[in-house]
Amino acid sequence: MLMVFGHRFRMCDQLPRRDFLAIGSLALGGLSLPQLLRAEQSAGTGRSHKSIIMIYLTGGPPHQDMVDLKPDAPAEIRGEFKPIATNVPGIEISELMPRVATMMDKFALIRSVVGIEERHSSFQVVTGRQFRNQPQGGFPELGSVLSRLLGPVEPSVPPAIDLSMQMAHLPYNLPGPGFLGAAHAPFKPAGDGMQDMVLNGANLERLSDRSQLIASFDQFRRRVDNRPSDSRGDELTERALGILTSNRLVEALDLSREDPKVRERYGQDDANCLPYSHLGYQAHMSKFLAARRLVEAGARCVTISFADFDWHGNNFVNGKKVIPLLDQGLSALVADLHERGLDRDVSVVVWGEFGRTPKINATAGRDHWPSVMFAMLAGGGMRTGQVIGATNKNAEVAVSRPVEVSEIFATLYHNLGIDYTTATIPDLNGRPQNIVESQKPIRELI
Repeated sequence: MLMVFGHRFRMCDQLPRRDFLAIGSLALGGLSLPQLLRAEQSAGTGRSHKSIIMIYLTGGPPHQDMVDLKPDAPAEIRGEFKPIATNVPGIEISELMPRVATMMDKFALIRSVVGIEERHSSFQVVTGRQFRNQPQGGFPELGSVLSRLLGPVEPSVPPAIDLSMQMAHLPYNLPGPGFLGAAHAPFKPAGDGMQDMVLNGANLERLSDRSQLIASFDQFRRRVDNRPSDSRGDELTERALGILTSNRLVEALDLSREDPKVRERYGQDDANCLPYSHLGYQAHMSKFLAARRLVEAGARCVTISFADFDWHGNNFVNGKKVIPLLDQGLSALVADLHERGLDRDVSVVVWGEFGRTPKINATAGRDHWPSVMFAMLAGGGMRTGQVIGATNKNAEVAVSRPVEVSEIFATLYHNLGIDYTTATIPDLNGRPQNIVESQKPIRELI
């Protein structure tokens, strides 16, 4: 939907503005696309097309039931699921993940992620930082950092794209650009991406006709008071319309263009995978496919939230429904990347915000457990087909090779060709902030 607001406000350049454009959820931080593009002028201009797909398993997935099973533990710890062999000798994962098991050589499994805050929030895993001791404005998420450091690969494709659903528990939703500001906020379609590309009933062909747009929305022509008589504003407006009408972006979001056999491999969206799916915790299998298409189109970072794993009760009932869906979507994505020759350029990371208690509670659930959690990585030219770290006999704590979240971020930056030891981003006071805390990339992976 196209909305035009007529009130006055002031931007950081102190110029009065009116009539800003809000196009559904495509207007970010209260700014129009032309204004975002103006602010974006200061972004980097690197042309690397390496990228990241992050899959955020909201709520904290149970490591004991997915990738770190303990079949010799007491029944109240080991649970109902059994381990199965993978195509890498010596590595076992859950029987609910048979597809991933057949291609474990394409994954690296970290069973010993530590330093986790007990917060039901996406913040730590998408920023690489702990929530406390933030600078003014807050730390930015990964996609926003890449937007600031590298800029877009393609002018018509935003560098950071958030395909996550809008979730009822607000901290699950990604934190955004933080102190980097709205110029580097991720593009976030609300609901179906193709529906967001239709504005107030006008299709993309009509939008390409500037005269029709201006005739329909006369206030848009008067978006800036006393604008200097140069072409820069019109140029930025045209670029904004170019993003919205870009064949490249629209085609990436249009899954009907995909080979039906490929679409079938990813599986069907399940809007009712959990009893509370209506709150935004759904299994959108199509998001995995959309992520692959978007990185092909030029996105640097695409983030997906998947279902919900906060199973204080009915852990095994929910697991039987949700984990196989993740298995299908994740295996299809990684296989697709390899088949298309993208496995060296696209890094995939899969994780939640913490682990779950070893002991099963009275309602057949597992509670919060920040002492240790898992992460799965693929692609990025990394050395896959291995397990890094281990927990004790009850999956309570890391007993070998503890891995910090910042090490994983350092690895992702390394895969992108970014020197995290020297790269900085300016905070609101203009002070340079390191993009990652002082950690080295995971030596086993690079």
